[in-house]
Amino acid sequence: MFLLAFLALIVERFTGYPDWLFKLIGHPVTWIGRLISQLDTRWNREADDFATRKRMGIQALAVLMAVVILVSAVLQDVLLVIPFGPILLILVAASLPAQKSLERHVRDVASSLKHHGLPAGRAAVSRIVGRDVEQLDEAAVCRAAIESLAENFSDGVVAPAFWMGIGGLPAGAAYKAANTADSMIGHRSARHEAFGWAAARFDDLVNLPASRLTAALFVVAALFVRDASPGNAIRAIRRDAKNHRSPNAGWPEAAMAGALGIALAGPRSYGGEMIEAGYMGEGGRSELVYEDIYDALKIARIADMLLIGLFGVLAILMWQV
Repeated sequence: MFLLAFLALIVERFTGYPDWLFKLIGHPVTWIGRLISQLDTRWNREADDFATRKRMGIQALAVLMAVVILVSAVLQDVLLVIPFGPILLILVAASLPAQKSLERHVRDVASSLKHHGLPAGRAAVSRIVGRDVEQLDEAAVCRAAIESLAENFSDGVVAPAFWMGIGGLPAGAAYKAANTADSMIGHRSARHEAFGWAAARFDDLVNLPASRLTAALFVVAALFVRDASPGNAIRAIRRDAKNHRSPNAGWPEAAMAGALGIALAGPRSYGGEMIEAGYMGEGGRSELVYEDIYDALKIARIADMLLIGLFGVLAILMWQV
């Protein structure tokens, strides 16, 4: 199935997910989100105790995975045997990674800062991060954009492609469902600390291989970017990745920070509450400017080409077996 992942990455790299198609039928993530919302509404009852809500969250995750895997497996089997079905399968699979949209949103932050100033930069970065942006200076806006690029390249590009390569459309779609569940219910709020426990832990598990692969891709990509340092990237990963609040996000963020010689992460505010967090690339330059976002995009773009090339090689090797 590495061939499917390879072709899906190529298609999405050039076309993205068309706006007209989103307006017409939505997106797989929106369909998955509706199911998660229904499960949350029906099974996450405030009157239940913590243990019951945790158990219902485990059950909801199991139902979500079963539905997504079954539907996508049937769809894949049907498309593989009907005329022009394999082409449609590639197009469906191309909806899972998000290379083009990620690059566009991050580039918008740099462009807004460059051409329209700090207020526009804050508005642009607010569309890709959940932290409070009202008091961010230019350096903090740049950090937020680069952190989002690094983390989302891992869980929005590498991870769905990785799982698609392992298990075809069902595995890729199942990963996307797990990641969507984590973003919707996997946070530590009064409503979701118990019910979303399973979603958060499962997302940590399925993102583990992709986060390490992404860090490796950033290290290699740094070889091809002027003034970037693969050696510093490796040192930052070893020193700082474990200090991140997430067991996975620290790997790509530390690699990116080390490669560019900058400091990422650190304390930030969510909903008016200051959250303490370790620095990725500690000791690196903290006064970031919009040009740093463009440099990070160069590394991500080269890493993307490396990923596509890797999956192409794996597809050829699997074809010959």
